[in-house]
Amino acid sequence: MAGIRLSPEDSELSSQQSRGAVSELISDDDRSVAADSWSIKSDYGSTLDDDQRQTDAAEALSAGNFRAPSDYSSDKEEADAEEAVPSMLGLQCYWDAAYADELANFHEHGHAGDVWFGADVVEVIVTWTKRLCFSISQGRLPNHVDDIKSERVEEGDKYLSTWGVLDIGTGNGLLLQELAKQGFSDLTGTDYSEGAIQLARSLADRNGFPNISFLVDDVLETKLERQFQLIMDKGTLDAIGMHPDGPVKKMMYWDSVSRLVAPGGILVVTSCNSTKDELMQEVESFNQRRIGLSQDPETPKDQEAGRDPPFRFLSHVRSYPTFMFGGSEGSRVATVAFLRN
Repeated sequence: MAGIRLSPEDSELSSQQSRGAVSELISDDDRSVAADSWSIKSDYGSTLDDDQRQTDAAEALSAGNFRAPSDYSSDKEEADAEEAVPSMLGLQCYWDAAYADELANFHEHGHAGDVWFGADVVEVIVTWTKRLCFSISQGRLPNHVDDIKSERVEEGDKYLSTWGVLDIGTGNGLLLQELAKQGFSDLTGTDYSEGAIQLARSLADRNGFPNISFLVDDVLETKLERQFQLIMDKGTLDAIGMHPDGPVKKMMYWDSVSRLVAPGGILVVTSCNSTKDELMQEVESFNQRRIGLSQDPETPKDQEAGRDPPFRFLSHVRSYPTFMFGGSEGSRVATVAFLRN
């Protein structure tokens, strides 16, 4: 278990039902989902009226004409009973308000903003990712990244500087700053919230990382034309899954990310809503869908390389604390790496 999953509701969520369920979507449990389910840690308080932010997001949910899972066409995956319940955390208006608040907090108090999943998890992610990239730079695909000796990794900083890194849904950009400290230098962060990008640029400049590039871009409709050797996702797929149209948007996510990762590159996903096995199953479903499309007789010749699975499982973090629940062992967070074939 990678986090405390929101309790599933009726999978048949029609437009009419979603309007009627707005009050439920902004319940006290939903107000605390960021702190409880996403393990948000912050060193300071918020200046934005949280009730107003909840109200704005609820109005967006109410006004939205979102499709029910039963409306999806037969060639698309239907919503699973375990899909995250629609939440305001899946709406851009919520994040625009949140980062407007954090940007104001930065200008007034110099605060950096929330550290999603906590500083300890971020430290694990960046050190583990560095070891993984170093091993691949040496022509090895490790089974146990945690077993790579740290002194050998320190010698590999020169290899990491050539890796093009993209952090999708970068937020305040602090993950990229930590990666820069590990030796990565070709760093780009994108977010669909302009406030997040403004905050990330301000923090990078203040903290001595002016070379990190930050762009306003929605990964689901990305305008980026280059590919990257390493793509980081820390909570972005989680948020996409909580959109009322989450199942469709998650398919858009995998289509887009598969084009952004360079052949032989790595996608590292950190989630608190999905386990390692669930992320692997999601990738396998995407692979099968892509293979099915590539076998269509009308597939252009220049796309025949797509007949191979786009992604395959590479490794996962094994060092997160675990706990027992319902007879199964798991952790609050899962970090999984996939190799782009």
